[in-house]
Amino acid sequence: MLGEPAKHISERALTVWKIRGIITSVISLLIYVTISVVIFIFHWPKWIMIPLVLLWIVETYFIIFFNPKLRWKIWRYEVREQEIEIQHGLWIVTKTLVPMIRVQHVDTTQGPLLKKYHLASVKISTAATVHEIPALEDVEAEELRHVISNLARVADEDV
Repeated sequence: MLGEPAKHISERALTVWKIRGIITSVISLLIYVTISVVIFIFHWPKWIMIPLVLLWIVETYFIIFFNPKLRWKIWRYEVREQEIEIQHGLWIVTKTLVPMIRVQHVDTTQGPLLKKYHLASVKISTAATVHEIPALEDVEAEELRHVISNLARVADEDV
């Protein structure tokens, strides 16, 4: 029986996820402000704004501080000769084994935030779906792409 996958994603993922959390929080704030304006325009009860403010504070704390740390601790992966193992999730833990023989191609992707922090995601495509290992150091992601590609080619030749 195999244990947990050994490798974590980059710690710089925390910064990227916090920035994404801030952006999401600002968008939520704009929505809550719009709701508050509607409350004033239509003379609805003002007490409705108190739960909105509390909800925004809790949501902001969760998506900026709590969620990135938890996500980083949970995300794990490992590439072996015969398979790739990916594990993530808190309440519903998803453990995925991707046989090398099923790998069709491997991509690295970088959005603007990932690029700024020298991170990239590795996407592993099979006939059925695409599996992603997010926020790896860009050099590590490139090396991993080559390793998986070579192992998948070897596995394909064995068939």
